[in-house]
Amino acid sequence: MNRIKEINRVTLIGGAVNVLLVVFKFMAGIMGHSAAMIADAVHSLSDFITDIVVLVFVSISGKPQDKNHEYGHGKFETLAMTTVGLVLLLAGIGIICSGVVKIDDFLDGGVLEAPGMLALWAAVVSVLLKEAVYRYSMYKARKLQSQALEANAWHHRSDALSSMGTLIGIGGAIFLGDKWVILDPIASVIVGAFIVKVAVDLLKDGIGDLTDKALPDFVEKEILQIVSEVEGVSNPHNLKTRRVGNHYAIELHIKMDGNITLKEAHDKATEIENLLRSKYGKETHVGVHVEPFNE
Repeated sequence: MNRIKEINRVTLIGGAVNVLLVVFKFMAGIMGHSAAMIADAVHSLSDFITDIVVLVFVSISGKPQDKNHEYGHGKFETLAMTTVGLVLLLAGIGIICSGVVKIDDFLDGGVLEAPGMLALWAAVVSVLLKEAVYRYSMYKARKLQSQALEANAWHHRSDALSSMGTLIGIGGAIFLGDKWVILDPIASVIVGAFIVKVAVDLLKDGIGDLTDKALPDFVEKEILQIVSEVEGVSNPHNLKTRRVGNHYAIELHIKMDGNITLKEAHDKATEIENLLRSKYGKETHVGVHVEPFNE
């Protein structure tokens, strides 16, 4: 099974789980009178939306390079990750606002209805299912080196943690008495804050890649070390790096003896390209500019 089909398969499995949970959570939240569970249902709905985003953008990212995209379509996968982060951010902010309104109303003397056992069981089921989907998705994301799938895996994990917070809030509201009913909306605010944190991290990485942020320092040092160990090559410099979807783009200058033939210089540059592609993947874009010692 090729990479795109495998990513789509993992995403569809997660999407099927999300559809079931969205329906179950909304029913449990409404019938169980739980603000936290309804907030959790909104989170699962955002999960489903991002599953669709991943399916669409990853399919585009798998297309070969063309006249308008000479570096390929890999950035569409990064765009998917960024979109997931944005949806997650909006969902988190919405959950926080809803919880704050309910807390304020309670403190002003309003009455909050205690959540029911159906909401509690929905939270238990959600924690178990979403944690399982997270582990499966993250395993596949690392194996397939997919930014979008990794972002979606974290979305599943955030939903599992969201449900854990919901479980604690609902459980406290049910078993500790009427005075503790406020734990339900408090749990929804805490869940929302966690979701916002995850979203900001995803957006930071996604925007960094979309704006051609350089690869981490340790990767650049590794590249320079690989090149400097090639016989006849010295002073690798002017290194420029970035990510293009799930692969790297590397450009650098090297110095070689100015008296060698053009073919020898070309062969040495090709050797460097092959070494870097063997290290970072065959899709790696490598550009090597050769400068003579005696220029």
